[in-house]
Amino acid sequence: MNKMKNEYVLFLKNIQDAIVKELESIDGAKFHEDIWIRSEGGGGRTRVIVEGNLFEKAGVNFSEVHGEFSEELSSTIPGDGRSFFATGVSLVLHPRNPFIPTVHANFRFLSKGNTTWFGGGADLTPYYPFLNDVIHFHQVWKKVCDRHSDIANHEKLKKWCDDYFFLPHRQEARGVGGIFFDYMPESSASWDFVKDAASQFLDAYVPIVKRRMNANYNEKNKEFQEYRRGRYVEFNLVIDRGTIFGLKTGGRIESILMSLPAKARWWYDYHPSVGSPEAILTEYFLKPRDWAAMPLEVE
Repeated sequence: MNKMKNEYVLFLKNIQDAIVKELESIDGAKFHEDIWIRSEGGGGRTRVIVEGNLFEKAGVNFSEVHGEFSEELSSTIPGDGRSFFATGVSLVLHPRNPFIPTVHANFRFLSKGNTTWFGGGADLTPYYPFLNDVIHFHQVWKKVCDRHSDIANHEKLKKWCDDYFFLPHRQEARGVGGIFFDYMPESSASWDFVKDAASQFLDAYVPIVKRRMNANYNEKNKEFQEYRRGRYVEFNLVIDRGTIFGLKTGGRIESILMSLPAKARWWYDYHPSVGSPEAILTEYFLKPRDWAAMPLEVE
């Protein structure tokens, strides 16, 4: 492994440690850790909370894998030959309280032959329509992009996120987006951007958690949360490239599928009541908007 790959691995491990430490301080529960080895090369650290005080299920994974792609998978990925190296941190947090959004983020480096690049991003999946939460999340990522505007155009990365986290079979967004990028050529500038973005995850999400964690909710709220989680499951199993990559490279199945919520439901032909919070989420929040340009409201 060359010097830069060592630096990427060390930074990503440290980011996993920092995120886990902060989430444990909020939840009060400890992450369970599994150290795993991939027979084809590499391994990782999977850290998960199940039935915590705040999180029903939360996973923060680090992986560092290498080997050879199959012919089928290799043909879909840039670069010469079939040999690859990949390292990254990926997380999905499913809170118990339906007024706290689910969040996903990942930051990764991949190489195939002599082709090297970064990818990643973060996106928010609220179950109830709190405008300030969405605005705050997007403003954090816009500030990150603006600090690295030579390589990270916020408008482009936001649109990429809106387009990617979309269920075409439903004609519906999974959530309210964030930023997403892939195949960003390796350079000192792109690495600076990735480090900055990964370091801002807690600032983007934790204030939202603290704002909503003590809100009272009822069974109807939980049922709607589980209904929306069904969309999350559909995306991750049908569309998500990270899931497909893990499955096709012989990854650890428990780590790959840790992104799925503990509980989800599918209602037949469900339509929320007109004017209800559930309808507002569906009809207004699940449409792409320039959230970062909106002013925060007084609550």
